[in-house]
Amino acid sequence: MTDLCEGGMEDLWSIAVVLLQVWFSVMIGFIMIPAMFGLSLGVTSVYIQILVKILEVTAKGGYIEEYKICFDLFNAFLGGSMEQEMGELRRYRTQSISRGEFALSDSFYFYIKGLESIVDDQVTQRFSSEELVSWNLLTRTNHNFHYISLRLTIIWGLGVIIRYCVLFPLRITLAIIGLTWLVIGTTLVGFLPNKRLKNWLSELVHLMCYRICARGLSATIQYHNKENKPQKGGICVANHTSPIDIVILANDGCYAMVGQSHGGLMGVIQRSMVRSCPHVWFERSEMRDRNAVTSRLRAHVAAKTNLPILIFPEGTCINNTSVMMFKKGSFEIGGTIYPVAIKYDPRFGDAFWNSAKYNMVNYLLRMMTSWAIVVNVWYLPPMTRREGEDAAQFANRVKSAIAHQGGLLDMAWDGSLKRAKVKEEFKEQQQKMYSSMAFVLYSS
Repeated sequence: MTDLCEGGMEDLWSIAVVLLQVWFSVMIGFIMIPAMFGLSLGVTSVYIQILVKILEVTAKGGYIEEYKICFDLFNAFLGGSMEQEMGELRRYRTQSISRGEFALSDSFYFYIKGLESIVDDQVTQRFSSEELVSWNLLTRTNHNFHYISLRLTIIWGLGVIIRYCVLFPLRITLAIIGLTWLVIGTTLVGFLPNKRLKNWLSELVHLMCYRICARGLSATIQYHNKENKPQKGGICVANHTSPIDIVILANDGCYAMVGQSHGGLMGVIQRSMVRSCPHVWFERSEMRDRNAVTSRLRAHVAAKTNLPILIFPEGTCINNTSVMMFKKGSFEIGGTIYPVAIKYDPRFGDAFWNSAKYNMVNYLLRMMTSWAIVVNVWYLPPMTRREGEDAAQFANRVKSAIAHQGGLLDMAWDGSLKRAKVKEEFKEQQQKMYSSMAFVLYSS
């Protein structure tokens, strides 16, 4: 009896070893090696096409489109200037009031704006997941849709099995391999003398590892206008939705990263990367010193052989619908700015990182259990600061170009409002607008 049990266990181990060999052979031969050389066998494209067909069949959200249309009309009605909206309110008074006089009805304008902000604050809604017009078979999108019908429940159940039992283990394996190779490869390259060979090998290692990590997210990336790709000695600025924006952009070219030094696993990766490539990592005390940050970045840009710096001027993640205020510090450095617009397709997974709700580990687990990451990247023509243009004006011009290209809403609000209160200067600006309209007498 004991011999039979031992024989059965040996058979199970043999089967497990064979399955692991097949698993790694398929993964290395059909995913990793093509990814390392920037090739594709077309499997991901077929997978995305199948997903599109399934999501079209299970679409249940047409009513949301009607709601959004009505909501847009409502916003358009209330979206006029302060003077126009107060003029509409004054029309309901029996006596006409000249433009330079105060009217008690003017206060209703501020009541309306206050209620409008409470119901649908323009800033707060940029830090929540993007609205979908139909369910994408992810439970976290809507917890009720998969109970609508038996067919939909079966499809959803099969999707859970595929995402958690097939895609998730595959993606975890690829991510671990990609990060391990990044640490080992950059560390080994760091021992080479500072010559052309080291730079070439460093860029090769970075590209290969980021491409493996991109395949670990089932990323399908379409790059547009490659003739405008950032060049060495320049500054690449892009809108920011997710930490994986770095993987998306570095999948097509190498960049010098900018950020705060960390400890733990992230610190190991940062220290290995900086050995082979001049990334710019700041200590926490340095991050508070604006002059120190600017001087180090300016020195990096001055060396035309250095990789372009990758910066996200918003300073925080926005939910893939808008571009918020760009911090002007990135535009005070000098040099050529290479704008890049990034737009994710929300049907296959929510790429937005809500850092107030999920930590990094939870966020990455959500990404690896989504259907895929489908994204469009547009390289915009390089831009330089015009004569007489200050850094803030230059930043707004670049931001508007990115928003227009990516089909995103161009917003003037500061993304730091995600964690801070409204600045007093914004309140004073509204007060000055009203006082100049209501109390300044105009000549006829």
